[in-house]
Amino acid sequence: MEVRVRIQRYNPEVDEKPHWEEYTVEVEPTDRVIDALHQIKWFQDGTLAVRRSCLHGICGSDAMLINGRNRLACKTLVRDLGKVITVAPLRGFRVIKDLVVDMEPFFRKYRSVMPYLVNDERPPARERLQSPEERARFDDTTKCILCAACTTACPSFWADSRYVGPAAIVQAHRFIFDSRDQAWRERLQILNENTGVWRCRNIFNCVEACPRDINVNKAIAEVRQALITGSRGIEEPE
Repeated sequence: MEVRVRIQRYNPEVDEKPHWEEYTVEVEPTDRVIDALHQIKWFQDGTLAVRRSCLHGICGSDAMLINGRNRLACKTLVRDLGKVITVAPLRGFRVIKDLVVDMEPFFRKYRSVMPYLVNDERPPARERLQSPEERARFDDTTKCILCAACTTACPSFWADSRYVGPAAIVQAHRFIFDSRDQAWRERLQILNENTGVWRCRNIFNCVEACPRDINVNKAIAEVRQALITGSRGIEEPE
């Protein structure tokens, strides 16, 4: 099938502002948007800048605005989009070139929530065990691939780029509710700011945008509840 792909192009070295360019490509209905972009880059216009890595929906590298919605180009099928496909970079980030954006502010916020296990006890001979129920408590938020689709779909982030964003809160949730972790109170205080968890307005764009089907709004609500009660609902060691 033949499709027209409209791409928002911008090279800050030569362009005053972003502009649209259109390409016609021949693809199979089961091809993905990234396949169409490869056709353009490899055979029509080698100057196109696009970021991708694993091509299997795991690395999150190729998140972009596709037909007005944040999606992964490696998971979005051409047949689901029609004969005209529009592609633009994620909103709210500085465009380095074309579809490649500067992710450093996003990862800076990710690092700010201490996204790693903290446990000062002497390590056991093998692993730190958990019950299936303890593991299930934070299972949903372990699926985050840091693609930034949720954060850049968030109107609160568009309004105030200082907002830590749903992705960082999801990553904090994963450790706050891990029974093995000892820094959950510290993480809660990091998020207890006007640019933290309270900035969320429950618009649910993040839930719709997440390519991993994480219930982002539920995770945010659970972090808020932990702040209000001062408890994460887990039996704490003596």
